[in-house]
Amino acid sequence: MLEVRELRYFLAVADERHFGRAAKRLGIAQPPLSRAIQQLERRLGVQLFERNRSGVTLTEAGDVLRKEAGPLVEGMRAAARRTHRAADPDRPLVLATKAGASHELLRALLDAHAAETGTAPIEVLLCEVGEQAGLLRTGTADVALMHRPVDDLTGFDTEDLLTEEQVAILPAAHPLASRAHLTLAEIENLPDLPIARWPRLDGTYPEGPGPEVHTQAQLAQLVALGKTLLVIPASSRAWQWPEHVAVPVLDAPSVTTVIAWPPHSTSRKVAKLVRTAGRLDVAG
Repeated sequence: MLEVRELRYFLAVADERHFGRAAKRLGIAQPPLSRAIQQLERRLGVQLFERNRSGVTLTEAGDVLRKEAGPLVEGMRAAARRTHRAADPDRPLVLATKAGASHELLRALLDAHAAETGTAPIEVLLCEVGEQAGLLRTGTADVALMHRPVDDLTGFDTEDLLTEEQVAILPAAHPLASRAHLTLAEIENLPDLPIARWPRLDGTYPEGPGPEVHTQAQLAQLVALGKTLLVIPASSRAWQWPEHVAVPVLDAPSVTTVIAWPPHSTSRKVAKLVRTAGRLDVAG
């Protein structure tokens, strides 16, 4: 039987590639950490690390355990967070959403929820693109507003709330900013205005000449400076600057905003919020 403590120790060494740094990160001495890893290797009957003077590297077996153990340990942490929060009847529901995304829908949901009797307060947790899934899986958030097909909805229960078209956000001074509408072909290969590159779900970036962006604030400034453009759902224009212009993109795929929650949730507060969200009438 594997112990969570041993897996935590293993993951720290796997991340740091060094026993000393891993011990410092864990707040323990190095000798008991080394003994714990040796005990884990004996229990499994495999070698997890190749030791050398500069540190350690994962063996093939160690790489498999790293991939399997990470979600398991994080799941245990998430279970502990949800258990503690469930024991507090006065705690707010935590709703995660991308900053600036689905602004009108979010406001309508908060207003409708507040108008009902006996509802829990909602704490809105604003995040960057793609972060909602992690917040739900770790138990940091109870529910999230997410977008299909952009976000990772794997393993979550969802309910569709709003389907909408997309717009291109351009620098106001660019010639295309005066157009009534655009097509993807017209904006995908602009030498003077390459499309910004967001990280994929696996953290890597697509190829292309556009700048790699990490935050919406960074992106907004790059557009205002005439360095890039982006294509986003029309309702995500809440953060649009005066130096930006939004132009509909006729053939861009539609995006659906959903409310998502962990499938094993038994929270009545979550169920009530989901029912309220399903009754909203918000035009795209």
